[in-house]
Amino acid sequence: MLSIDETMTRQAETAATKVAFTRRPLAYAVQAMLAGSYIGVAVVLMMSAAGPFRAEGSPAAPLVSGLVFGVALTLVFTAGGELVTSNMMTLTQGAFRRLITWGAAGRTMAFGFFANMAGAFVFAAMVHFTGLLERGKPAGDMLAGVLAAKGHESIPELFWRGVLCNMLVCLAIWSTVRLTSEGAKLFTIFWCLLAFITSGFEHVVANMTSFGIGLFSGMPETSWADFARNMTTVGLGNLVGGAVVVGLAYAVSASRMSPVVAAAVKETVPAA
Repeated sequence: MLSIDETMTRQAETAATKVAFTRRPLAYAVQAMLAGSYIGVAVVLMMSAAGPFRAEGSPAAPLVSGLVFGVALTLVFTAGGELVTSNMMTLTQGAFRRLITWGAAGRTMAFGFFANMAGAFVFAAMVHFTGLLERGKPAGDMLAGVLAAKGHESIPELFWRGVLCNMLVCLAIWSTVRLTSEGAKLFTIFWCLLAFITSGFEHVVANMTSFGIGLFSGMPETSWADFARNMTTVGLGNLVGGAVVVGLAYAVSASRMSPVVAAAVKETVPAA
């Protein structure tokens, strides 16, 4: 396992790579759109798996949702994709280490956000045409219920659920950078996503697909105004959770000892 200092160095270098990647805007947009669609895959799987449990009033529905949602970040991690929520942490750490500017970090996040949305909406349109999440089916009824609930949640509720969600998403990615075993990486992703979905936290990219399907299907439980409200509030919550609570927290703690200093200290300390 890498040390926190080593992980911070790798994160900062990754941030610089991501900013450089935006100089190929089409390539970056494609990878971000793919990430948006991969999160959408998990949304549809969650509705399909947990919908029947919810229809029967089973208290196991949230747990079933959490158990299957891990495919989202697993696909982004293994297949490759630019996900704005995890990039909120990585780009912040790169800017803190001064490998990139704060302006470049913000522009890259904005680019990723809208490209994720484009991918989520393309995926949502394809799902809409399948008819799998229509009203009257357990999955469709669950989606309608979820969208109705999101529309009635208060701004503070949405914001703090966004904060807590992206704490877990970014902890998953931070841990995968630290860990050296592929199995351990995937196991950690599974547990972190189980925690945030089962707890009922809010992920802005997952909501892009949920609202997209609802809007394409004409579900009365949601509207474009609800969508804009959710994107703004949850997006800001995700930013605080990923960039500040996780990203800056580790950046500040790691900044006390740079990799160069850490290497020098290691050389002066006799082996046990």
